[in-house]
Amino acid sequence: MTKQELIENIRQKKSFLCVGLDTDIKKIPQHLLEEEDPLYAFNKAIVDATAGYCVAYKPNMAFYESMGLKGILSLEKTIEYIRTKYPNQFIILDAKRGDIGNTSEMYAASAFEHLKAHAVTVAPYMGEDSVKPFLKYPKKWVILLALTSNKGSQDFQMLKDAKGEHLYEKVLKKSQEWAADDQMMYVVGATQGQLFEEVRKIVPNHFLLVPGVGAQGGSLEEVVRYGMTAECGLLVNSSRGIIYADNTIDFARAAKHEAQKIQQEMAGYLERIF
Repeated sequence: MTKQELIENIRQKKSFLCVGLDTDIKKIPQHLLEEEDPLYAFNKAIVDATAGYCVAYKPNMAFYESMGLKGILSLEKTIEYIRTKYPNQFIILDAKRGDIGNTSEMYAASAFEHLKAHAVTVAPYMGEDSVKPFLKYPKKWVILLALTSNKGSQDFQMLKDAKGEHLYEKVLKKSQEWAADDQMMYVVGATQGQLFEEVRKIVPNHFLLVPGVGAQGGSLEEVVRYGMTAECGLLVNSSRGIIYADNTIDFARAAKHEAQKIQQEMAGYLERIF
């Protein structure tokens, strides 16, 4: 999926919502445990309920890997279902990969050739040769961790050098030598608030994947105020607040309601630029 195709989907749906499929077997409604594949049954219902209100889905690899082979099969089926029934949805594999070059080549093949995701999250700590293998795939995206929403982000990302430059700023600047804004995005947590202004000074045209709205306390209004561009430039993720809005037989209806609420708020913000 190209950048312009993604922007057009945002324009048409009046939404920049990404639904995180952090599907935990311990949290899904109990009646689904009777299904042959509970994770897939849950995901399928969530996707059908929310597809009209979002432009992306982000399955988190860890939740499926933790279930062994069955979990991986559930993930494969989920991605295939989205690709087949909702081909305009942008699929992000949240795997946070990052290793030496030949290992990254295998990670990239897994994400793009086997699972057929459109994008994968990548950790930049090991530098250029750990990221470049993911960039060899045309029309596929690397989403680089830059300024995350967790408390531990302060441990390294906010460290300053002798010139007063933060580590996350170095990541943003250096990584632009590896790819342009039509193939690279950045993860910036919603809890970072006004720091979005600093991020935008360095990467004014890149899309940002923004976790942390809702359950983690991030403000959509703040994200938009400091991070939105003339092309939107944002994919705001919500996971728990949507997929676990209800744990009864009405879980899908509740998820639809939550996704619709967010989409309606987003539509108001998008009126300013489209």
